Amino acid sequence: MPKLDKFDIAILNCLQEDARATNVEIAERVNLSPSPCLRRIRNLEKSGLLRGYQADIDRKEAGLGLTVFVELKVGHHTKENSEAQQAALLAIPEIIACHLISGTADFLAEVVVEDLAAYEKVMSEKLLVLPGVVDMRSNFAIRTLKTNGALKLPAPE
Repeated sequence: MPKLDKFDIAILNCLQEDARATNVEIAERVNLSPSPCLRRIRNLEKSGLLRGYQADIDRKEAGLGLTVFVELKVGHHTKENSEAQQAALLAIPEIIACHLISGTADFLAEVVVEDLAAYEKVMSEKLLVLPGVVDMRSNFAIRTLKTNGALKLPAPE
């Protein structure tokens, strides 16, 4: 990971607020000239710290009114089983986020679908048939308060 200074932090914060801002706009906001600002952005991208840019789509307006947090427990903990499980989870487009966790479950997946019928289909055709799944619990979001929040970046050293 690159060592971040105040300019890198400021650039990242600007991009979190508006990823469509032009290099000139970002440079003005962080008090750099455009050329060094662009160089810093490219370095952040090249290092992997800045992974990409994406649109923030309103789920409900897009017809995706149901968010489900699914806890998956797998049996037979081996490296091969874990890799197969992870690959299978990554291949399901309805899973928008997935975490390997500690506790009673092994994975926590965030599933976004149109409605309960769509979730039932994902559950029965994609989740319950995953390799090694021995238990699954679904938690339905009643209301979404915040998604894709900006990261509170650490102060520069």
